[in-house]
Amino acid sequence: MSSTRRSDFDVTNSVQVSSPASVLAAIDSLFRPTWPQLSLAPLEQAFAHFERLFAGEVPGFHGVDTVYHDRQHTLDITLALARLMVGYERQAAESERLGAERATVGILTGLFHDVGYLRREDDAGSRNGAEFTRTHVSRGARFLAEYLPVLGLSAWVPVVTEIIHFTGYEVPFQAIEAKVSDPRDITVGHLLGTADMIAQIADRCYLEKCRDRLYAEFVLGGVALPFSEGNPQVKYASGLDLLRQTPDFIADVRAKRLDRDFHGAYRHLEILYGGRNPYIESIDRNVEFLRQILRSENWQLLRRRPPIFAATADPMSTMRNLMLGHIKRLWSGA
Repeated sequence: MSSTRRSDFDVTNSVQVSSPASVLAAIDSLFRPTWPQLSLAPLEQAFAHFERLFAGEVPGFHGVDTVYHDRQHTLDITLALARLMVGYERQAAESERLGAERATVGILTGLFHDVGYLRREDDAGSRNGAEFTRTHVSRGARFLAEYLPVLGLSAWVPVVTEIIHFTGYEVPFQAIEAKVSDPRDITVGHLLGTADMIAQIADRCYLEKCRDRLYAEFVLGGVALPFSEGNPQVKYASGLDLLRQTPDFIADVRAKRLDRDFHGAYRHLEILYGGRNPYIESIDRNVEFLRQILRSENWQLLRRRPPIFAATADPMSTMRNLMLGHIKRLWSGA
């Protein structure tokens, strides 16, 4: 194992989270001792489909063209979710355990939780998946409703299309919990939402990705420059402005989502790491490093250039051009 954490490896620097095969192998090594009777066939089929889908090889879909929500982002979250579910299962009372099939369905939800960013061929006028930022979770629910029956898991569609919303902001969490009757399914949703937050914020290159990639997606998605009474307002003026607001965002996420709404589910990782939590440790390092930069205003310290795992050639240049064109049209028409 490399002594230096690599940009496309997980927080433990042991799993290449740009590789579907590596992530599936890591999940297998976690799941088999926990659920010895587990069949890996649905996950193998789903991971193969995920790889083709994100590469643009599935009819009816364009490949992934978002630069922050790329293939690595999804695989990183899926691995974190597997670890959370196994940590939970090893400590849960027998009546509260998830079981192999529910864990499998959880992984499938994690693997396709951001599939709503992929443009369908019938999405008229779309230029980039980031345009679906505000609705991507509902689009992901639609995909899972179509895909789970292919795996023989039709019965899980009503649950999965609800708990996927624990990764977004489209549906209030109380509304999700009112529709899902089994507490174990709510637990999977909380673990899914937790994985989605902690894995991305713990990313070695999270700060650079926010500045260079997430801001561009926010512009195209109408988040950075939302309209109010017909006029564009400025929520994030630039990638640097986004980073200036990031410490407060992370503090808010930890207090309201991770600790309150998801009941501190991230602590289920600690049994796997001798009481440590490598994700929270990495998040703390990222926040402290950002605070140092904000105090010094030495933005040159953010110099990492991690690869983008998208289906298009030079996706960052394409995204930047789309962003600049969007801003120009926005303000010229205001």
